[in-house]
Amino acid sequence: MHPVVPYVTAAGLFGLGVYGVLVRRNAVLVLMAVELMLNAVNLVLVTADATVRATLPHSGQVFALFVIVLAAAEIGVGLAVVLQLYRLRQSVAVDEVRLDTGAPLDNGPDDETNNARHAAAGANG
Repeated sequence: MHPVVPYVTAAGLFGLGVYGVLVRRNAVLVLMAVELMLNAVNLVLVTADATVRATLPHSGQVFALFVIVLAAAEIGVGLAVVLQLYRLRQSVAVDEVRLDTGAPLDNGPDDETNNARHAAAGANG
């Protein structure tokens, strides 16, 4: 088989993964798209190892193994974060996640007024 075929396939898989990360709103589907990109990188590493004879034998396969271990750890942590997000918000839509806590960013002269306002809002709601 010509080595261009796996490279083009990997480029297609990586492009699909990038599209999935940029377009999808569901956090689980975003994690799946990231996994697709990591698998495309694995395909490139193994193809390069098979076609290019480097000074270190099987180095592409070793790097691919490290990427697989990294992907497994990423999925474990990522799914734990997504499950906790679902428990707290009842949704895993990425665009609905608030990244701020609602606290004021500046500690200006009216810091006591801001703290009193947030304490009153917390007591009322």
